[in-house]
Amino acid sequence: MNEQTKHRIASERARARHRRVRGVHRRRARQRIGRTAVKVCAGALSVAVLAATAVGWAAAGSFDSGFGRSSALADDAPRSLGDDLNILLVGLDTRKDQNGDNLPPEILSQLHAGDGEEGGYNANTLILVHIPADMKNIVAVSIPRDDYVRVTGIPGYGKAKIKEAYGLKKAAVQDRMINQGVTDQATLEHAGREAGRASIVQAVRDLTGVPIDRFAEVTLGGFYDLANALGGVEVCLNHAVQDLEYSGADFPAGRQRLDPAQALAFVRQRHGLENGDLDRTHRQQAFLTSVANELKSSGTLTDVRKLSALMDVAHRNIVLSDGWNATDFVRTLGSADSPTVEFRTLPVLRYDVVNGQDVNIVDPVAIRREVQSAFGMAVSPTTPATSTPNISDGDASSDGSTLTTMPSGTPGTSTTPIPDSGKPVETTITGSSVPCVN
Repeated sequence: MNEQTKHRIASERARARHRRVRGVHRRRARQRIGRTAVKVCAGALSVAVLAATAVGWAAAGSFDSGFGRSSALADDAPRSLGDDLNILLVGLDTRKDQNGDNLPPEILSQLHAGDGEEGGYNANTLILVHIPADMKNIVAVSIPRDDYVRVTGIPGYGKAKIKEAYGLKKAAVQDRMINQGVTDQATLEHAGREAGRASIVQAVRDLTGVPIDRFAEVTLGGFYDLANALGGVEVCLNHAVQDLEYSGADFPAGRQRLDPAQALAFVRQRHGLENGDLDRTHRQQAFLTSVANELKSSGTLTDVRKLSALMDVAHRNIVLSDGWNATDFVRTLGSADSPTVEFRTLPVLRYDVVNGQDVNIVDPVAIRREVQSAFGMAVSPTTPATSTPNISDGDASSDGSTLTTMPSGTPGTSTTPIPDSGKPVETTITGSSVPCVN
């Protein structure tokens, strides 16, 4: 069997697997960003300020000093004009701690996410938050993790899934250091993660065309710990779902309260969902709004004991960019008068298969225009967006070889299903309302 035949068979198998997982729903891709306007009661944020006052200055000071810090944002990196602020939130799918050691078995067993060797260092959650100087309309843009984008500085790769920009760069830097004789695990882990953070920041900046001023990374275990500190999280599903093999999700339709392990399954599930990762993106958005509701309704932010537990969760699972004063940030945000938080999801043109992997084909020009407009920025003058970007453009690797890609096809004629950007979570979060998602 020659190499061409092997490649054809592998591609056909990948496409068949792709169809089984994602379904054969063929819908016209929407040309706008999926969106949902979510009114988050500013009272919850104001209460946070009162809680900080109640705990005292010493506790507020220890809140900032307890975070891990990252220098991934270079001093000469582009910054927002005036007092606007763009924050990149990264959910890292790793079963390791900050030193590269496996999470304790008792935690891994609750995550239903394999052992410490699984998962790699994929950035499975990417949310870019824009906070304008007047804080009247905060916009949070979710970036689907399988978006196939250009990457830079990663040996052998001209394009990759955006989620992989972190792990691929981390591995490349660690391999180079090992070849130079570095053997200390903690040193390798720290340097690799810093390189991965800088890489994912660069990939998001290049895709969206906007500066990034702050950066926060939370681990897989952080979702579990957060739900645990809150005593569970309330969610609402449009349909019953079951995914015992992968995420462990097994939920009825309707409103329900999830324990920490179930909450993690809720935000991780993509298999068996009508729109795969796009539905998972909406789940992550719903999870965050439910957490905001929980913080307000449970009294966590006015209870010193509960607040202390929440601070411990943050310090254990979150890394912040250097120079970010979290205490001042919460105080400033808490002083805003009923800000609106609008969740959006970047559009996907179609699904495809590249090197045997399912990917989302996107239009970077259209994405930049959408994001810049949503953030109230002057839209960059660009050439008209193309409806079918060539996925092989610019795929030459750094060593001069050409990366193998499948034919891109055209919308409406590809053998893979055309994505639906997913129905937005059309709800206003007031009182104890919970958004319903797929």
